[in-house]
Amino acid sequence: MSEATVADTRRLNSKPQDLTDAYGPPSNFLEIDVYDPQTIGVGRNRFTTYEVRMRTNLPIFKLKESCVRRRYSDFEWLKNELERDSKIVVPPLPGKALKRQLPFRGDEGIFEESFIEERRVGLEQFINRIAGHPLAQNERCLHMFLQEESIDRNYIPGKRQ
Repeated sequence: MSEATVADTRRLNSKPQDLTDAYGPPSNFLEIDVYDPQTIGVGRNRFTTYEVRMRTNLPIFKLKESCVRRRYSDFEWLKNELERDSKIVVPPLPGKALKRQLPFRGDEGIFEESFIEERRVGLEQFINRIAGHPLAQNERCLHMFLQEESIDRNYIPGKRQ
C-alpha cells in the first residue's frame, strides 16, 4: 500500500493590502438599479415604467453607463428570450398579480404604491441575477435590454460580437 497523500493547506502568499487597494474601485463591477417607477396613461392604457440604470467596467458591455425606461412586459420579453436561446436557468419574475387587475376593487390594484414598490424590488433582483451570470452577459437581448433606448423585438437572437 502507498502512503495517503496529505493536502497542502498552507496559505498562499499574498501581498499586503494598502489603502488604495482597500478603498479603490473594484476590479470588476456591475451595478444595476431599478428605480423611479412612473405610472402613465389612464384606464386600460395605464401602465408603470421603471428606470433601469447600469454602471459597469466589464469589457463585454459597450457602454459603461446607461439608463433606460422599461415596463414589466419588457422584463417578460427578456426572460422569454433568455429561456429560448440561452443555456442558463432563468430566475422567475415577480408575479403578474392577476387578482389586483380585477375590476371594482376598493384600491388602486396594480397601481397601488406598495405593490409598485414590491414589484420594483423583485424586478431589480431579477435583472441583477441575470446580468451577473457570465453566460447571460454574452446574450444580445440582455445588452439591448440594458443599453438601448428601445427594444427591437425583431432582432436576430444570438451572442454579442
